Amino acid sequence: MREEIGYIPVGEAELYVEDVGEVRAPALLVLHGGPGGNAYALREGLEEYLSGFRVVYFDQRGSGRSLELPQDPRLFTLDALVEDTLALAEALGIERFALLAHGFGALVALEVLRRHPEAQGAVLLAPWVNFPWLSARLAEAAGLTPLADPEANLRAALARAEPKLLFDRLMFPTPHGRLAYEWVAEGSGILGPDTPAWAFLHNGLWHLDYTPHLAPCRKPVSLVVGEKDGTSYPYAEEVAERLKAPIRVVPGAGHYPWIDQPEAFGEALAAALAPLGAPALD
Repeated sequence: MREEIGYIPVGEAELYVEDVGEVRAPALLVLHGGPGGNAYALREGLEEYLSGFRVVYFDQRGSGRSLELPQDPRLFTLDALVEDTLALAEALGIERFALLAHGFGALVALEVLRRHPEAQGAVLLAPWVNFPWLSARLAEAAGLTPLADPEANLRAALARAEPKLLFDRLMFPTPHGRLAYEWVAEGSGILGPDTPAWAFLHNGLWHLDYTPHLAPCRKPVSLVVGEKDGTSYPYAEEVAERLKAPIRVVPGAGHYPWIDQPEAFGEALAAALAPLGAPALD
C-alpha cells in the first residue's frame, strides 16, 4: 500500500501529513477533533474502513505532530483551519476531495463545504457544532444545573472535577471503551502543545453556536454518531435536520463508535461513504 509521510508547509504553518492509498482513488481528507488533537487515533481506528479511498490524515496547525506555532490567537481561527485544508489539498495535487470529520473537525468541514467548490461532500462523525450546548452537558456531568452563560458553566463544572473526568463521563458509555481509547492515545506518544486549545478559548470558542449557519447542502453530507455520546447526541439530530442530511445513530456507542460497536459502526460508515465514491480500481 502506498504511504507517504512528511511535513508540508501551508502559509505560516507546517503540517504533519500521512497520505495513504492509491493516488487515483477518490480523495478523503480527515479532520481530527480538538482543538489541539491529532490524527493518530483516527487512523488507528478508521483505516480498515476506508479502503478504496486515498486518505489524507494530518494534524491541524500547531497541533499534535505539526510544527508548533507562537501563542498568538490570531493564528488559530476557523478561517485559518479552512485555508490550511485547502492549501494542503493543493500542495498534494488533489483537485477534488471529500471530508471525514470528527468532533471539532466538523466545524472545519462545514465551512469548507459552505465556501469552496473543491469539496465534494462530507461525513461528520460525532460533530461538535454548538459549544454553549456542550458546556451545558459538561455542567450536567459535574452534577450541576446548567447556566445561561457557557463560560460560567465551564468555570462551575471545572470547580467540581477535572476536564478529562467530565469529558470521559460524556464520551464513553463503558470503562472498556475509555480504556481502549486511552491505550491507543497513550501508545501514540504524542504530547502536542496546548496552544490551539488556549487560543480558541481566548477567541471565544465556547460562545460559538454554528447552528444558524446550517442549511441544506447540494453535496452529499451525512452524520454518524454514537447513541451514548453525550458530547454530540442528541443535538446531532438538530444538525441533521437543518442540513437535511441522513443521520445514522450507532446504538450503545460513544464518541468513538468504532471502539464501542465496530460492526454496527462499520455498516453505518459504509452507508455514509457510499455517495462519496470509492469505486474498485482497475
